[in-house]
Amino acid sequence: MCLAIPGEVLSVEEEVASVEVGSVEQEVRLDTLTEEVKEGDYLLVHTGFAIQKLSQEEAEETLSLFDELIETEKELEEESGV
Repeated sequence: MCLAIPGEVLSVEEEVASVEVGSVEQEVRLDTLTEEVKEGDYLLVHTGFAIQKLSQEEAEETLSLFDELIETEKELEEESGV
């Protein structure tokens, strides 16, 4: 299964952006995008590549869904005694 995660652009230099995903900063290739990317934008990131640009609302909604999934998994583990 592949997973793409939203991240906020901290800086851009040519075809590479520094993006914060959670509390981790990583470099992301921008070659796959046709639109301009600037500091403060949100990107959907997979294996070091930007897949698409997102609005802040879309990024926050997606991150909220991830948080819900993690919380549900923890609850299920507690119930099963794992």
